[in-house]
Amino acid sequence: MTEDPRIPLTLIGGLAAGPSAALADRLRAGEPGTAVVHHNLRRIHEGVVTRRLQLGARDQLTVLELAHGCVSCTLRQDLLPLLRQLTRLPEVRRIVVRLDEAMEPEPVCWALEHTLVGDHPVIEDVRVDAVVAVLDRASWLADVTGDDTLAERALQASPEDERTLAQVGIAQAEFADVLVLDGDAPDAWSAAKTAAVLDRLAPTAPRLELATTTEVADVVPAGARRGEVTDMHGTLLRGEPPLVEDCGIALLTYTRTRPFHPERLHDAIDVLLDGVVRTRGRVWVASQPEMALWVESAGGGLGIGHAGHWLAADEGPEWTDVSPERRTLASLRWDPEFGDRAQELVVLTHQATPEEVSAALDAALLTDEELAAGPEAWARYPDPFGEWHEEPCDDSDNAEKAPGHEVSAADRKDEQR
Repeated sequence: MTEDPRIPLTLIGGLAAGPSAALADRLRAGEPGTAVVHHNLRRIHEGVVTRRLQLGARDQLTVLELAHGCVSCTLRQDLLPLLRQLTRLPEVRRIVVRLDEAMEPEPVCWALEHTLVGDHPVIEDVRVDAVVAVLDRASWLADVTGDDTLAERALQASPEDERTLAQVGIAQAEFADVLVLDGDAPDAWSAAKTAAVLDRLAPTAPRLELATTTEVADVVPAGARRGEVTDMHGTLLRGEPPLVEDCGIALLTYTRTRPFHPERLHDAIDVLLDGVVRTRGRVWVASQPEMALWVESAGGGLGIGHAGHWLAADEGPEWTDVSPERRTLASLRWDPEFGDRAQELVVLTHQATPEEVSAALDAALLTDEELAAGPEAWARYPDPFGEWHEEPCDDSDNAEKAPGHEVSAADRKDEQR
């Protein structure tokens, strides 16, 4: 087998800056030739980002002034070009990127693969060896089940950033190949609940203790994502999470083969924000028969976006252009009239019960009478999901979408609530 000549890259994310910095320091000390990069976004509302680069005896702090204060600009204008420059240095054997607390790793991985720097993406120069989430036991569970926004903690990644701590903290842990835990939970019950949540949120990710961790790439399990961006039409459960309740934490897999009424779904969707840790999946709204909607919730935060066309849609992708996994899933549920359209959600609950969530969502489905009225009648339903808000810096011109991957979880258009 030919050895991969690309420079290994480790991404470290987490809501707690101190433990994340400590892990980066340990990795740097553990392997000579490790470059550590960190962008501090605390002044991004001024259009200013501070970048720290550590390599050998070099410890360089640079103040960057960006045309637009946003994460997209930070990635495109500085981080991605810097990664390419570092791969050209003979003394660099590994790169560790310590992400700002407000940064989710998946959009970074998407940018590595799809954003051009010069005439090719940076993924041709680096390989993602590990994505790590550092969790502070003292605060993580409260953060990811609460309603606090990044702005309330002075952690927003742009002046327009309305995300919650829960949305970011859940995304960091869910996408990670390895979890590194620090500190102590407030009490034994919180510790048990945190473990139960992580068992279901990131079932394949090994858990290490920060105090004893000197390396992470060595424990990444076979089949780990290693930066693979979410396929919105792929399987919603990775690994084998426990399906039985533990400490009040339960997993609901919600599947139905009739569409939602748009107004009733809009009214019912708050059920995903009360007593729910995480929701993710695709939904079929009667008034939008061509497009699947992608729904994500975490704590009190909700994101809704387009997930691309259904295979059965008039403008849907060709079967040969989508993943084998998507073809298999579609074949298993194919309906003679509606094709692959279906409701598929995974809901992780901690105070709400799966039965309560299912009942609320079932009430938003079309009734037998509405179903019989057909698509022409459905098209006349008022649709609260018909308008989308783009990020201030849409880099779509520089992004090359993979065939059959019309939109990713990393670059979706969100409706924040």
